[in-house]
Amino acid sequence: MKEAGWLLPGLEVKRWFALIFLGSLLITIGLMIFFNLRPVYFIMEFIRKIALVVPTDILAVVITIFGASLFFKGWQKTNISMLDTHNGREKETLLENLYRRRKLNRGPKIVAIGGGTGLSMLLKGIKRITNNITAVVTVGDDGGSSGRLREEMGVLPPGDIRNCIAALADNEDLITKLFQYRFNTGEGLKGHSFGNLFLTALCSITGDMVRAVKESSNVLSIRGRVLPSTLDNMKLAAEYEDGTIVHGESAIPEEHKKIKRLFTEPEHCKALEDVIEAIKDADLIILGPGSLYTSVIPNLLIKEISEEVIKSNAKKIYVCNIMTQPGETDNYAVSDHINALYKHAGSDKLIDAVLVNNVLPKNMADKYEKCGQMPVILDRYNIHVDIVEKKLIEESKEGLVRHSSNRVARAIYYWFRKSSKKNNK
Repeated sequence: MKEAGWLLPGLEVKRWFALIFLGSLLITIGLMIFFNLRPVYFIMEFIRKIALVVPTDILAVVITIFGASLFFKGWQKTNISMLDTHNGREKETLLENLYRRRKLNRGPKIVAIGGGTGLSMLLKGIKRITNNITAVVTVGDDGGSSGRLREEMGVLPPGDIRNCIAALADNEDLITKLFQYRFNTGEGLKGHSFGNLFLTALCSITGDMVRAVKESSNVLSIRGRVLPSTLDNMKLAAEYEDGTIVHGESAIPEEHKKIKRLFTEPEHCKALEDVIEAIKDADLIILGPGSLYTSVIPNLLIKEISEEVIKSNAKKIYVCNIMTQPGETDNYAVSDHINALYKHAGSDKLIDAVLVNNVLPKNMADKYEKCGQMPVILDRYNIHVDIVEKKLIEESKEGLVRHSSNRVARAIYYWFRKSSKKNNK
């Protein structure tokens, strides 16, 4: 019986049922007193006559069940009518939505730090575990649509922020698809996504990117929130082992040289205050996956962020890339990724664990070898944090190597629960 679902634990509605019932009872008693209790006499007399034919116990149970059914049905239909859940967009029942929301609202407070497609992939899985998500997004992008808008409109690059908002959207409905729509033709429009233009317009209207992101998030009813790591006009630069320096995120991989260090221009960017508060309040902090030098490390170059992550008591895990990235991490093993994080954060207390993939497709696509991508080797003897090994890739007949958002999220959450229980013993 579907109506019984309203009595499930955790919905926080049984208390209101009791309150409604008590109020109804008091109203009934008040009316009876007002009418000199005569209705009580008639009702009891009627029940007495029925009780002469039907056993009292059975009569009491039947009346109680019938009354409760009418009460719950009336309460449910009233709420459905008020909330208009049959408007075409809502495909799941009010009960399922309420139960899911209550459960997810009690989930751990998670801060995910990164950028690019890696962060948006992670968020799609994490939003099934908790609603308490803060995505901290790098703002160093200077290529494609984001780069053009940054150069022409003077706004923070909206691309990675847009992808994260879409990833956290409650449903992959028409509005989300519209947000991700990219124009293929049109002078001045070609190459731009609707979401980037929307965020840029909102930024001009509201005055800053944070408010623009908040309003966009409300439109898409996202779970959690998305924050830029800084509001400063941060640009990336890299110094290579041979001493050469290249400016601009999109130009960094093009040199195909070993990176010595990454730095920002201006050198000291101020972290967004909401980001710092989220890190302080976090139960779990996740770094990566994503491009090591152009998505993950840029956030750590903001000194306030790296310092807060280092001293945080939250559980901290780095999701290592499955494949090397040409121009950034050629020939890198897992320990090289970790050491690069330590070097730029200024501490080896940055993470508690690293999550690595331990399964590759037997028919791995030839395109990886052609473009110089190789599987990241797990050199466990050079690693001094917990190593979490799981199958993290999606199934692919074509031999493609891509993270599965659900598998990554489940692996992280399992480690988080296990390590938290260990500390509580």
